[in-house]
Order: sequence, then C-alpha cells, then structure tokens
Amino acid sequence: MSQGNSAPPERVEEMFDRISGVYDGMNLAISGFQEPRWRRKVIKATRIGPGGRALDVACGTGKVTTDLYRAAQPGGSALGVDFAAGMIQNATARRPADLDGLEFQQGDALDLPVEDDSFDTATIAYGMRNLVDYRQGFAEMARAVRPGGSVVCLEIYQPTSAFGRLLGIWFDRIVPLVGRLVGQGDAYAYLARSVKGYPPPERIAEIMRDAGLEQVDWEPLAGGIIALHTGVVPAPTVDETT
Repeated sequence: MSQGNSAPPERVEEMFDRISGVYDGMNLAISGFQEPRWRRKVIKATRIGPGGRALDVACGTGKVTTDLYRAAQPGGSALGVDFAAGMIQNATARRPADLDGLEFQQGDALDLPVEDDSFDTATIAYGMRNLVDYRQGFAEMARAVRPGGSVVCLEIYQPTSAFGRLLGIWFDRIVPLVGRLVGQGDAYAYLARSVKGYPPPERIAEIMRDAGLEQVDWEPLAGGIIALHTGVVPAPTVDETT
C-alpha cells in the first residue's frame, strides 16, 4: 500500500505557485536562518564533484540546484524540476546567464521528464512530504540516477525529543502567524499539517529501501526536526542462468 500526502496535488501546486515570490525569505525566517547550513549538508551528502550531473527534484526557486551546479564544476551540470510553474519561473529568472549547464524544467516528481541512469545524484529538499506517493518519488529518483550514484532527501518531520517538540511549537503556531503577515496564512498552515502527516525517519528509511535503494542512512538535524536521508542506487543484478 502506497503512503503519501493526502492533500489534492492540484491544490498543493496552486499553493506553491502563490508563495513562489516569498518562498526563499520565508524558508530563511522559519528555519531560524539555518537553511543555508542545511543546504550545505545536502550538497556534501551527494558526494558530487567536478564533471558530475545532478538532478534536484521539487527544486523550488533553485537554490539547491544552483549549489549542486557549482559543486559539479568544472564541467558538470544540474537540472531542477518542479511541478509549480511559479517556482520554475522564479528559478529561471534568477539563473545567472553565464552558467551553462544549469537548467530548470517543470515536471512531475512521480514521473520525472528524464532518461534512466542519466545523473550521478538526485536530491529533494522540503519536497518529499508534498508527494502523494513517497515510494514512487524515491523510485523515480533512483531510476534517474546511475548505479552507484546517490539519492538524498532533506525533510522536516514531527519531532519526538523534548527539545524537538519545543521547536515543533514554532512550526505549529508561529510559522502560520508569520505566513499570515505575508498574506499566505493558509499555505503555511498547510506546512504544519504536512509535517504532522509525514512519516518518522525510520519509516522513510524503510520506504527508500522498498524503492530499491541500498546503504540507506539518515541523520537528525536541528535538534531533531529535520532529517537528512541518503541512499545509493544498486548495480543491476546479473542473471547467471543466461
């Protein structure tokens, strides 16, 4: 049985279109200005280097995508994919004209518009909990990545530690209030709901394995409100009977 976000995808897409203009500023504010640090953790976890090819799923305004591109220089490339047209428009508008090999494309995370085995790594940051089928999301990322390449997921989850629960109050109560200040109260109320509905890190690790990934591991960040999951795409099995 598949597990995923129960919100209608078209409503989630429309919401992200609306908040695309305030997305980066809100991410910085609600993370307590820790978002750049978490982003660096994602890039390091991919192990991408010069000449690498990176895919960033649910790329938003393209910050992780751009960081991946820079980590893959010289000679590398990065593609950001997002279902929300507003996010892609913002990412494209902010793309420096001289960065050849950095591209953005609208597309569905559950049916990625890319060829099999065409990337060295695939990332998703703050996007997995919005998908209606988590396993399919990871399976699509694994399909896009060559054997031996990495899949990395950064996501907010419902905290269990005392300190984490204290921080959780910030997401439950304060973040929706801040969202209202920028005219997007419903969108940031959705953020709190989607975090509550997202599985714990141990379950996400199981889903990644079910999707075919190996060497799955995870690390708690920010006192246990953020999880960084990593996995490796296995080599294809050889049929010794042929």
